[in-house]
Amino acid sequence: VNLVGSEGGSVQAGGSLRLSCAARGRRFSSYAMGWFRQAPGTGRQFVAAASWGGDITNYADAVRGRFTISRDSANAKNMAYLQMNDLRPEDAATYYCVAAWRAVSSTWNEEDMDFWGKGTLVTVSS
Repeated sequence: VNLVGSEGGSVQAGGSLRLSCAARGRRFSSYAMGWFRQAPGTGRQFVAAASWGGDITNYADAVRGRFTISRDSANAKNMAYLQMNDLRPEDAATYYCVAAWRAVSSTWNEEDMDFWGKGTLVTVSS
């Protein structure tokens, strides 16, 4: 399975960006998808996750209320989206799309993820 993410971008504080991620490959049904991020000099941190159907979501406290994750699993699209609003300088990081055979409501640690996409850079200027 390959996770192919969209390009990141650069915005001013208060702005918005939308990331997308496509899962390509066989036998991908029922995987949850989400994002981690990594700022320079720090470890990877969980951002958000959504179940296969998109009906169960989970967010890091730092982004809850500002970020929205959604899924489109119909017709084998296997897509995930991360709408990021009210971006802050502290949101600047490399964002990684992930997929895991794991409950969304459980703790998502990077070592538990089954698949990783290439990171995409998001910069936020103050």
